[in-house]
Amino acid sequence: MVDERKVPEGYKVTEVGIIPDEWEVIDFNDCFELLPNNTFSRSELNYNCGDFKNIHYGDILIKFPAILDCSSMEIPFINTNHVIKNNRSLVKDGDIIFADTAEDETVGKAIEIFNSGSQKLVSGLHTIPCRPKVIFEPKWLGYYLNHSIYHDQLLPYITGTKVSAISKSSIKETKVVKPLPAEQKAIAEALSDTDNLIKSIEKLIDKKKKIKQGAMQQLLTGKKRLPGFSGEWEEVNLGDICSRITTGKLDANAMKTDGIYRFYTCAKEYYWIDKYSFDDEALLISGNGANVGYIHYYKGKFNAYQRTYVLMGFFESIIYVKYYLEKYLADRISAEVNAGNTPYIKMDTLTDMIIKLPPQKDEQKAIAQVLSDMDAEIEALEEKLEKYKTIKQGMMQELLTGRIRLI
Repeated sequence: MVDERKVPEGYKVTEVGIIPDEWEVIDFNDCFELLPNNTFSRSELNYNCGDFKNIHYGDILIKFPAILDCSSMEIPFINTNHVIKNNRSLVKDGDIIFADTAEDETVGKAIEIFNSGSQKLVSGLHTIPCRPKVIFEPKWLGYYLNHSIYHDQLLPYITGTKVSAISKSSIKETKVVKPLPAEQKAIAEALSDTDNLIKSIEKLIDKKKKIKQGAMQQLLTGKKRLPGFSGEWEEVNLGDICSRITTGKLDANAMKTDGIYRFYTCAKEYYWIDKYSFDDEALLISGNGANVGYIHYYKGKFNAYQRTYVLMGFFESIIYVKYYLEKYLADRISAEVNAGNTPYIKMDTLTDMIIKLPPQKDEQKAIAQVLSDMDAEIEALEEKLEKYKTIKQGMMQELLTGRIRLI
């Protein structure tokens, strides 16, 4: 129960919380009409041709942002042997599509159709398409319906254990907040500007990663030499250029939250433990699991899981070898896997792997430095990206609840 004496002046208590006096709270049923959807599976879709493009719930959950700019996102076609006869199935700009099924809390994620142009779009499997019956400013609904002020209303209606679901009837029980049009527009523009900044950083990161991959292809094979270096490259076995390749001895659950030494498992992250078994400069390679072949570099005291390989005592540049493995180890692992088998690393996967080396250790170090500088640039951009994503979340919390007013 809200103590109304603590409600700021200019605000009111509503079913969805404290909001500005000028904002309306409207029943979902009064805001939207439900449209028909289809149930085509992934196997009935393609990315090459067709008369109708199909919004699949999996794309809503994983691929599509809250505002689906149809002119810039890849949307699959329905195979040409299927025909859409009901014109009410076509969705257009301003329509909302919910994903009614998910394996986690993303169930109920919504997208707003935007910039669809002349494309014929329909709403597909496990979706609930809705058309506004009242006027909302473009993009407001896409942002609002994915914020906790709305999504929390769905929580009591989510059913299922392994797979979560919501129904059309449960969505009809929710309420929608409608600010004044000018304020909707101002909020949507502010969030859209932030989204555009985030997208530009993501594109730059993708570009830098591709440049790095191209540089690795050239520098780690000798196709391109750095200035001042010459001589024939050689091929050696990985087992011949490090003095020890072993594995950790511990179970994955040996980690301690209050430990003081790093504990490496087959995850991309490292954990902590209260005792160490290694004190060296090493490469640590995940031996199985989803991140098989992932490589850590560390110098100091640490411990390791029993399926994590530990490579120490390198006679060549350890950082150069790390980059070489990052580029080529995955291909070696894939080549050794029989169809249907789970990929994993055997000892001779590593010991017998061929490594191409420049003749001088200084060239190895120079190549490693070029690639390290690229990584540092990418890491800085990724930190910047996370910063702006955090800023956006804060903006949404303040703007979509009316705590901060833009007009």
